[in-house]
Amino acid sequence: MRLILELALTHIAGRGRQTVVAILGVALGVGFSIAMAALMQGTEEDFVAQLVDTMPHVQITDERRAPRRQPAEELFPVTSFSGLRPKEDRRGILNPTAVTASLRAWIPGRMAQSLRTQGVVRYAGRDVGVSIIGIDPEVEATVSSVAGDFRQGSFDALRAGGNNIVVGDSLAQRLGATVGTTIQVVAPTGQSRGFRIVGLFHTGNNARDEGETYVLLKSAQILSERPNTINDIRLRLDDPEAAPRVARQAEAEIGYKAVPWQEANESLLEALVVRNVVMYTVVGAILLVAGFGIFNIISTITHEKARDIAILKSLGFTESNMRRLFLVEGLALGLAGSLVGWLIGFLLCFALSQVRFELSGAGVGREMTHLPLVWSLWHYLIAAGFALLSAGVAGYLPARQAARLNPVDIIRGAT
Repeated sequence: MRLILELALTHIAGRGRQTVVAILGVALGVGFSIAMAALMQGTEEDFVAQLVDTMPHVQITDERRAPRRQPAEELFPVTSFSGLRPKEDRRGILNPTAVTASLRAWIPGRMAQSLRTQGVVRYAGRDVGVSIIGIDPEVEATVSSVAGDFRQGSFDALRAGGNNIVVGDSLAQRLGATVGTTIQVVAPTGQSRGFRIVGLFHTGNNARDEGETYVLLKSAQILSERPNTINDIRLRLDDPEAAPRVARQAEAEIGYKAVPWQEANESLLEALVVRNVVMYTVVGAILLVAGFGIFNIISTITHEKARDIAILKSLGFTESNMRRLFLVEGLALGLAGSLVGWLIGFLLCFALSQVRFELSGAGVGREMTHLPLVWSLWHYLIAAGFALLSAGVAGYLPARQAARLNPVDIIRGAT
């Protein structure tokens, strides 16, 4: 094997310019694939982290995935029912005290209950439709990401006495209101009350900054004429990846629909999988093109070294030895390209990590952020694996041709 390796390196060194070009082709493919994988995985993990941070890990509402089984269905299997749930069910989650106590006994995390309803806020002749969310400020601060996004005030300010409300800065800007302004909140029941703005938040999500308002739970119940009612329970788990299991167990235990964050964002997560497939397909295509350079070199060496092949075979080298010789040449080029590509990939990742963006949001100061990158050894190994596979295929085809050459015909000059 040592002799075959020495012969392979001698053949490669004999075509210096073409060898350098082939190695650079593989190296660029490996380097760019490493940088692309680091950037793609980084943006994916950053996106998923934002999903996990900005929404409940599990959300339980007063809906059911399927209606309860009715007693008549036990006697008459062909019986069907419709309209089991009123079009406007104002009952919320039945027996909320028992439900929350049951969940709190085993949930591995924190939990907050609330009452969500729709309404309209009025100020200075402007009407804006919003979601009115009744909360317990102390508990909400441990579950909601909004607690860390306040520009002014906080959830605790809701307890300051009187009817208080927290709104997004985009909604306040649209209304022309500020902290301390009293706005009118109108519920679907027709109830209208004045609420003083005690806090402004900015999440960066315009739908939330312009469409969500927070009041005390008791205030929301009074405004919507639904005393002691909740219709939403949000869970923040110690391990976000456990959300599907917790949701299944909670739904089986209490009967209400429990949606984990993975299910709520299923289409987005599927899009990320498709994006990764596309990325690795492009990487494979790049390295396959680089493999053609290796194929060209090995084919040329095979043609030029025909007499050397004949001499080697006449000295006792078998067909398998000849295949191994030219296959080693292809793999050597792939390995050299991979090593240089690792350096290029590292430098590209370092350069990308230094890129800074200036982002500006409405009503907020300028923020500096970097490209999200993931430094992983797997990126280097996968890129090198693709390169070696491409090089192996590119080297095998000429190797098979070289092994089939008849030394007698070559020496006689027949070919």
